[in-house]
Amino acid sequence: MSGGGFKIFKWAVVTVAIAFNILVYFYPDILNDLQQCKWHEFSDSGRLKSKLDFINGLDQSISDKILLNLPFLQDIKMSNTKSPYDLHNDVKDIHLLAFGDPQINGNWASTKYIKRLDNYGNDYYLGHIYTTMKERLSPSHVAVMGDHFSSQWIYDSEFYNRTYRYVERIFTRPIEYKQNVLDVHERHEDYDWQKWLSEEVKLDPLVRFNSRVYNDVYDWYNLDKKYPNFENPLFINLTGNHDIGYSGDATWQHLARFHLLFGQNNYVINYNKGTPEEWRIIVLDSLTLEGPALQEEFLNYTWSFVNNIEKYENKDFKGSTILFTHIPFYKREGLCKDGPEHKYYVNNTQEPYKNGKLRSQNHLSYDSTQKIMNIMFPKDSKNGIILTGHDHYGCNSWYNLLSDTWEASESVKPTGERFAVREIVVESMMGDFDGQTGILTGHFDKFKQTWLFEFTYCSFLVQHYWWSSKILTVVAVFLLSTGFLFKW
Repeated sequence: MSGGGFKIFKWAVVTVAIAFNILVYFYPDILNDLQQCKWHEFSDSGRLKSKLDFINGLDQSISDKILLNLPFLQDIKMSNTKSPYDLHNDVKDIHLLAFGDPQINGNWASTKYIKRLDNYGNDYYLGHIYTTMKERLSPSHVAVMGDHFSSQWIYDSEFYNRTYRYVERIFTRPIEYKQNVLDVHERHEDYDWQKWLSEEVKLDPLVRFNSRVYNDVYDWYNLDKKYPNFENPLFINLTGNHDIGYSGDATWQHLARFHLLFGQNNYVINYNKGTPEEWRIIVLDSLTLEGPALQEEFLNYTWSFVNNIEKYENKDFKGSTILFTHIPFYKREGLCKDGPEHKYYVNNTQEPYKNGKLRSQNHLSYDSTQKIMNIMFPKDSKNGIILTGHDHYGCNSWYNLLSDTWEASESVKPTGERFAVREIVVESMMGDFDGQTGILTGHFDKFKQTWLFEFTYCSFLVQHYWWSSKILTVVAVFLLSTGFLFKW
């Protein structure tokens, strides 16, 4: 190739590399409508403000893009208080990012090097999505909707390896928030799940429940911080069938190591309790709600948690509930990609003790759905929302109370006996589903005296575009270096 031809090729590659990197790093604005990749602005919400007056004077569509991509220019003094309330004494909005089913693959001795490289890159692809959205929006809460890993049938050693990748490459956090994971990974010892089992079975049911009730927690590391931590949001990790298994094959070992590294499987966090702005998060382990189960005590523990919510927490509760589960609630065939389905082990000769037990499910059963809805959204409470995972394609439904029965539909029914509850099945963040980020905004309406919720998706692209940006960057640097060396 002549010097002139090399220059043309070099600058062509550099141009394409720059274009791909612009796409990858500014995808929220390039690939999405502006309203999709920002917190929802309600009728009485203020717009994003800048420290610089000339930016505030621009058209909002322009100023928002500047401030979302350069968040250090935002004027945050109004909300930057050590309180759940801002300087006007208005309760701060709920800002939550939801990520569906990352399903991280693992490496084995037989894994080919090209697949190892693919897994390595996929970690950073997922991490790029999280980092981009966190820096752009500064959420108060982040929820991963279960199925952190691709399979529950892995040894403790591999579980530690994937959890290490989860906190180091994907959902990166300061050292104090991941120290436990790093320590466990460094020791790399099989977890003594039998000790955890013996401690759990001895627990009085009410003691177990009370250990899973929290108030005004915004930071698992600093429990005394009773206000949103926008720099290090509160993480909510749900159990998925690929984390602990369906109830027909979930074991004490599965649940013990999840508790060790990801936290409890059932809990409630109350916020602003006893005030008009009261709301709560309920994390419910939907994998241990139905059976027949391999460990029936798991079902007893989860239903005990549910019943104690009704007995102790609902007594004076008049606020809004954000309910998190992995398995979606029952709905008729055709409303979502996955219809209702339960499968059971039959003629399992290798593990005959599983025969007759629950093997898989797409939804919770009709009866479980009715019970859970009635307890989690009691009559005296206000507007609420459900976030689930499991169905990678996502779904959007409304549960209307009609003749004392919760029925799912595509819209709110005006004949409903009280408020309808929206269920969002969060689309997967995997590349095959365009790397989705769910954005939930909660806003307290002072006139209606209730929380209002809005949900949008911010979409990326299949992981090949991320890979292309990296490969093109390396090639462009090589060509620029070669051109400089040979004066081409």
